[in-house]
Amino acid sequence: EVQLVESGGALVQAGGSLRLSCVVSGLTFDDYDIAWFRQAPGKERQGVSCLRHDDGLTWYGDSVKGRFTMSTDNANTVYLQMDNLEPEDTAVYYCAAQRAPITLTAVAIGGFGMDYWGKGTQVTVSS
Repeated sequence: EVQLVESGGALVQAGGSLRLSCVVSGLTFDDYDIAWFRQAPGKERQGVSCLRHDDGLTWYGDSVKGRFTMSTDNANTVYLQMDNLEPEDTAVYYCAAQRAPITLTAVAIGGFGMDYWGKGTQVTVSS
């Protein structure tokens, strides 16, 4: 059974930092690329970041560039380091997997066509 399990979400003050983790099991990690998405109440799901195995490309959404950093242990976990958090970052954060190579357009438009999804972790940023 494929599982993606997010953790690390919390309540934090604006300007603070959080590190999210996504542990992947049940699939060959190198065969899939992982992306992070978020969805705030009443809003559409938004692509946050993705990491492509074959060329190491890391993509970030415009609203998080320069503040968020995605990384991997190349074993079974991907991370999303979130710095200088803003109240607008409040959302449920999800990781998702797509058989490599990931389609950047799919990530940018909110994750259409991703193969597997986690259940999400809540990030709340207070002002």
